[in-house]
Amino acid sequence: MKPTSVDFSEPSNPVGFVAELFAGVGGFRIGLAKAGWKTVFSNQWEPSTKLQHASDVYVARFGPQGHSNEDISAVSRIPCDFDLLVGGFPCQDYSVAKSLSSSTGLRGKKGVLWWEILRLTVEHRPKRIFLENVDRLLKSPSTQRGRDFAIMLSTLWNAGYNAEWRVVNSADYGYPQRRIRVFIVATRVDLDKESGNPRQRIFESGVLAEALPIRANNELVEEVAIDENPEVVSDSFNVGKKSSPFHNSGVFIDGVAYTVKTEADYSGQRALLADVLVNDSDVPEEYWVADEDLNQWIYLKGAKNIERVHKSTGFKYKYSEGRMTFPDALNKPSRTILTGEGGTTPSRFKHVVKTDQGLRRLLPIELERLCGFPDNWTAPESLSYKVTDGRRAFFMGNALVVGLIEEIGTVLAKRSAED
Repeated sequence: MKPTSVDFSEPSNPVGFVAELFAGVGGFRIGLAKAGWKTVFSNQWEPSTKLQHASDVYVARFGPQGHSNEDISAVSRIPCDFDLLVGGFPCQDYSVAKSLSSSTGLRGKKGVLWWEILRLTVEHRPKRIFLENVDRLLKSPSTQRGRDFAIMLSTLWNAGYNAEWRVVNSADYGYPQRRIRVFIVATRVDLDKESGNPRQRIFESGVLAEALPIRANNELVEEVAIDENPEVVSDSFNVGKKSSPFHNSGVFIDGVAYTVKTEADYSGQRALLADVLVNDSDVPEEYWVADEDLNQWIYLKGAKNIERVHKSTGFKYKYSEGRMTFPDALNKPSRTILTGEGGTTPSRFKHVVKTDQGLRRLLPIELERLCGFPDNWTAPESLSYKVTDGRRAFFMGNALVVGLIEEIGTVLAKRSAED
């Protein structure tokens, strides 16, 4: 794969301005800049740690202007005008604690980051919101499937936004990593010019349909009733059901959710794991799998059916897991990068590839390529310390696929120009 320069510049004639929350090392910002957007505010803060590595990398790459490294709950207001609010936020329990007389109308559990997004949305009323999360958001929590997402949709509607969502496997659109995430785009109701036909929005006219085409099918679009009162949603949505009513695609229009199963429609070039690899001569010694560790790698990657005993109850049960491909196939997109990818210790979930010289783990630069970041993005030379390879791998385990952000951002730019 051709190396990508780490040089970065904001567009000189931006299509609009962005406020980026939960910024990580800047995946949203890189992708949106390529689509013509200028980021004017960013926030990145890692709780429970003194060192703020991701924020340091972000500032090293983009500069300190407009950047905040503090708990998002301490950001009372974003100190500049912006059109688009974006962020990849953790999936948490969004249950409603109690009603309030404030403008948001409710408060969630302390520390739950959705409520901070909602608070800033109500405060600033941006034209659009663009969010990313793990796909289990559509079916959490396990005791009330789909409730958390229903609360999100209900609170967005109360704030004055229609929404659309799509679960996307980046490999389905030609990228070299099988990374599955849900993307959510919300548009302020007074700016929403789309047809009210939900099927047309999902398959043709919506932002996500235009950015990431899907095949039309004969599946019926199902309607999901969501109460306008989030407290009612929190208490009663989908109680007693074993599965979530939300499928991988859908829209929320005028207070009603519509959802359907869809498939990607893509016929372009497809990148593979082999495409991101560096030459063997550039691989440090510690990345090669030592002979004495090989059996442990094989064991951890293999199928298991083990009898275990619960520590507190003494109850015996069978723990089983299937076999993983070992080494990872080079002629396919990679598996999803996880935050524990770094380090020399054998692991079931770390990638191991076989090249002419033998078996080895993936380098940070290869993980960056799998996510679409410029080479060595997470190792700025301007920092006063060296970012460890383990931390760089952690960043990519938390990152998104930059190219998908650019594709969606390009359609959002088009819509913004039409406002």
